[in-house]
Amino acid sequence: MADWHTTVTPPALARLLAATRLPEPAGIRRPAYRTLAGQIRLLVSEGRLPVGARLPAERELATALELSRTTVATAYETLRTEGYLHSRRGSGSWTALPEGAPPPSDALHPVPPDEQGNTLDLGVAALPAPQPFLGEAAARAVEQLPAYAAGHGHFPTGVPVLREAVARRYTERGLPTTPDQILITTGAMGGLHLVQRALVGRGDRVAVEAPSYAHTLQALRLGGARLVPVPYSWPGGPRQQPVWDLAEWGRVLRGAAPRLAYTIPDFHNPTGALVDEAQRRALLAAARAAGTVVLADETTAELGWGVPDGTALPRPMAALDRAAQVVTVGSASKLLWGGLRVGWVRAAPALVRRLATERVYSDVGTPVLDQLIAAELMGEALLDRVRAHQLDRLRAGAAAFAAALPARFPDWAHAEPPGGLSLWVSTDGLSGAALALAGERGGVRIAAGNRFGSDGAFENYIRLPLTVPAAAVPAAVERLADIAARATSGGRWSADDSQPLAV
Repeated sequence: MADWHTTVTPPALARLLAATRLPEPAGIRRPAYRTLAGQIRLLVSEGRLPVGARLPAERELATALELSRTTVATAYETLRTEGYLHSRRGSGSWTALPEGAPPPSDALHPVPPDEQGNTLDLGVAALPAPQPFLGEAAARAVEQLPAYAAGHGHFPTGVPVLREAVARRYTERGLPTTPDQILITTGAMGGLHLVQRALVGRGDRVAVEAPSYAHTLQALRLGGARLVPVPYSWPGGPRQQPVWDLAEWGRVLRGAAPRLAYTIPDFHNPTGALVDEAQRRALLAAARAAGTVVLADETTAELGWGVPDGTALPRPMAALDRAAQVVTVGSASKLLWGGLRVGWVRAAPALVRRLATERVYSDVGTPVLDQLIAAELMGEALLDRVRAHQLDRLRAGAAAFAAALPARFPDWAHAEPPGGLSLWVSTDGLSGAALALAGERGGVRIAAGNRFGSDGAFENYIRLPLTVPAAAVPAAVERLADIAARATSGGRWSADDSQPLAV
């Protein structure tokens, strides 16, 4: 997705359209204007083309797409008739939603409580709380709360006991850390916002992996960053784990001189890839030469469910840092529970103090009770048990998908990752956006691959969450197969889930 505000340039829209496929019913070929109208409609419905975005003039878009002006004009008129485009003489045309249409859904947002009984959620990758550990930790935290209640309850850097627990965990992982290097934040996204606001100015370039975590990409865009994607390399094809393309990283760092490089080296979201230590060192050397700060996202670093016992994991990126150029963001949400809105930033003490000073203008501090619960769960006596409990869940989900997916989708491909929360699945040319749209009508939330890229990349991928309970995976795959059949045949679900509607 390009960085739009009110106007979409012809090249930007052309790139999006080139990566947006509509399902073609067998033996039927659409007129060019219907294809163009359908692509724009899909982009608006999916949220990749914002409502209210000003589209190029007919002549400009016709030139960019190498189509006749009549084709573009007829497509625009079709969209106006359907309610997806509004126009005013002298003001141009802008995207809209038909009267009464719901806003574009986001498969990466949790299903609302009133829809959970009717919707299969294959979008959100989040584990349930580890019970009984969470309840027991919460009870102990409540007992400690009176000691904090006598004061104002504001801890801009975090409650000391949690800062100590996070620092201790980094030290155990091979990165000696002191509490003054830790800032507790309201979730990892809270930490990301603080770092972005402090280090990245509007218009600054940020190098990002492609694919990468969708919500972070959008947060960077909304903050005014100019994203420079660096594609992963799949030397063994989609059934093998990807690796960083260090030659491309070097080219981007030298040529674009980005202010920041955002990476997820440990059980990457969405692919689950684990970057080895040699690649980490090489990227840090290139970033150091370019003067680029590396933001290492470690929110999934504890999720190595596929790593054999006794295998040494790569050290954190910051452990290899010789120039204080690595800032790390972590979270309790992925391993412990998303309902605990607790994250952290690990950085030089001076930057921690600066971030703590600046955060008081946004959220003042993270809730004390949440921090005390997280500190209990991260205690030396409990963390290993909690981690084993959660990894068993992910391991079982991965095994269930490994058995069910090939049986129903022999031509789809994915690597078995060493960890993480999801599978990155190549759909053998079937549009992930078309799957997501058909799924929305059929009561299945599907995370389309293009949400994890920029400018429409990864159209033929989807992300599947390993957090689906293992026993529910076979039925979930059957539902997914039904949706794929609808998308492939050119139909989508009707309101009563019984009759296909023509696309």
